[in-house]
Amino acid sequence: MSDIALRMEHVYKKFRKGEVFNSLRDLVPALTGRMFQQQDLAGHDQREFWALRDVSFEVKRGEAFGIIGHNGAGKSTILKIMSRIMKPTKGSMAVNGRLSALLEVSAGFHQDLTGRENIFLNGTILGMNKREIESKLDQIVSFSGLEGFIDTPVKRYSSGMYARLGFSVAAHVDPDVLIVDEVLSVGDVTFQQRCMERMSSILKGGTTVLFVSHNLKAVTELCGRAMLLKKGEVAIVGGTDSVVRHYLKDAQEPCAGDDSKPVYISQIKVSDEMGERSTFESGQTAWIDVEVTARERIEKLAVAIWLADETQYNIFGTTTEGLGHSRFSLHPGETYRCRFELSLNMAHGTFYVCASVFRYDFRKDYDRKELAATIFIGSTLAVRGAVNCFPRLVEAETVLESGQQEKRT
Repeated sequence: MSDIALRMEHVYKKFRKGEVFNSLRDLVPALTGRMFQQQDLAGHDQREFWALRDVSFEVKRGEAFGIIGHNGAGKSTILKIMSRIMKPTKGSMAVNGRLSALLEVSAGFHQDLTGRENIFLNGTILGMNKREIESKLDQIVSFSGLEGFIDTPVKRYSSGMYARLGFSVAAHVDPDVLIVDEVLSVGDVTFQQRCMERMSSILKGGTTVLFVSHNLKAVTELCGRAMLLKKGEVAIVGGTDSVVRHYLKDAQEPCAGDDSKPVYISQIKVSDEMGERSTFESGQTAWIDVEVTARERIEKLAVAIWLADETQYNIFGTTTEGLGHSRFSLHPGETYRCRFELSLNMAHGTFYVCASVFRYDFRKDYDRKELAATIFIGSTLAVRGAVNCFPRLVEAETVLESGQQEKRT
């Protein structure tokens, strides 16, 4: 048996912009008009565009493979081709094994049926038989957390409830290949974490996962390899950390910034002893390198860095001067480099590195880079919030009615 679970080879997909005719009344006048238009219908139609161009990749059995890219890059088109919802215009694809796909929260749901009835409907669509669904029904309902609403018609469900029920069914199919689109973003934080834990459990069981998401933290946690798509073409395939770093660099504005600034931040880099990276474990040491370049003679400068959370709330900050380094001056063309060493005692989450070059006495920012780099913090501890205080349960006790104590450590 081949160790390749998914493969795409030189896949192209063409779509056509324009009207969608839902009735004969609209279609007949449109076709009649085209008969009298002076154009070569066999020639190139300007309304046609390629959603995918020469896409090739393969995923091994038991591997989690991520696909990232901006909106319109072609991510969902790849998943729909893999799910056989649509066919490629050119090229070939192969899926080896039983496939389960969660591409839309309402896919396979009937509005007038209850949650329980839709589990049977959706499970059947995904390839489960009645006996299999019955044996897993309690697990599916419990995982979704919708016990109190399972006999309510799904037309009364919120989008988050849809996602929870849809993912719960798809995740219990026991597929060889699980395809998951961005739909998890509509669930609450607790359910998203539960989904990640479920997908990790599925992976341990040997299932292959193809995961598309804008949540780069989730991609780095789950996937060992990833692919970056840009305008329907493969930009890079490789280790998830390097692919995410490439994506973030591409998304950021050049550090040179406004030519009118007398001094500017020319580079910001996050690394550890292994080199530049974006993913760290809680408590790990990281280096933040900041480079400042001058266009004019500037005196009494300092560099500040700070970290912001996903809401862009500043959770930490420091400066070169605050750490005991004297203010510095630069002549035109000179560059100042500094390295901050941080212990990343943050809880599990996504954080942003920001920096500025400024002068204290004038209270003037010469250049300021918000969200200049992104770092993802993983943690094996069950902690919430922004900071990881590395908790330890050193003593716990139960007080009995007799006044005796049962102590557990």
